[in-house]
Amino acid sequence: MSDARDLLSGKGARDENFPVASILIEARFRPTIMAFYRFARTADDVADHASANAAEKLHRLSEMRGALMGDHDRDTAAVALRHVLAGRGLPVVHGLDLLEAFRRDVVQSRYANWDALMDYCRYSAAPVGRMVLDIHGESPGAWAASDALCAALQVINHLQDCGQDYRELDRVYLPEEDLSAVDEDVTALAAPRASAGLRLVIAGLARRTQELLHRSRPLADQVRSRRLQLEIAVIQRLAEDLARRLIVRDPLSERVHHRRLELFGLTASAIVRVVRPARPPRNLIAGAAE
Repeated sequence: MSDARDLLSGKGARDENFPVASILIEARFRPTIMAFYRFARTADDVADHASANAAEKLHRLSEMRGALMGDHDRDTAAVALRHVLAGRGLPVVHGLDLLEAFRRDVVQSRYANWDALMDYCRYSAAPVGRMVLDIHGESPGAWAASDALCAALQVINHLQDCGQDYRELDRVYLPEEDLSAVDEDVTALAAPRASAGLRLVIAGLARRTQELLHRSRPLADQVRSRRLQLEIAVIQRLAEDLARRLIVRDPLSERVHHRRLELFGLTASAIVRVVRPARPPRNLIAGAAE
């Protein structure tokens, strides 16, 4: 194999649970975001490939790292991202952080506790939000709220796909500490429906995700780009609804993902919330009328 593209799954932006460079994002920023997405998608496919062995996966990820750093040109997605970032004067550090997360996916399949999972999210999720902020020229002061939102999105994805991840990849992101607390182990994820103990774990992690989403609420107001505000508001709204669903639904046997009509309604409500002008206090209205 000569390129990480040989391990691609065929998945694209439309297969993701959350918007990727939607029409809300200014057209001038979308090519850079999509170059970063294609790089991330390629690395993810390498780490998740069903037949490639660990040594081959690690080699491909190392090749991507070298190409991103400019050491060689042997990986198409990494070279493309390197050129795009160089053209805009943006750093490669967020791409390097993502590669660390995918390297961990190859060598690590269990997480001891919530802190260990959050450390993984620091590399698997936070770089995405930070890159989008950098592309828009936003302040690093928004990183904390962005990191919380991205970690929430990552955990939501883990919870929605927990059964599939275990069956197909033998990878479990549900903390072992949480499973042990209800006398369960990872084999519970192979069942057609979640046991009472597993449901407690999933609901508990969804509630912790709601705490992350509470911390990410200020993010839209922290960015200057109006259209980025709208994108963030939509993602925040979708995440809040999915976290709520995961508290009451079983992802092993029930649908958690949004249907198209549900997506439209949630998106519209999020946009209206941002664009609707704030109503002045009643006493000011009364004063203006006198």
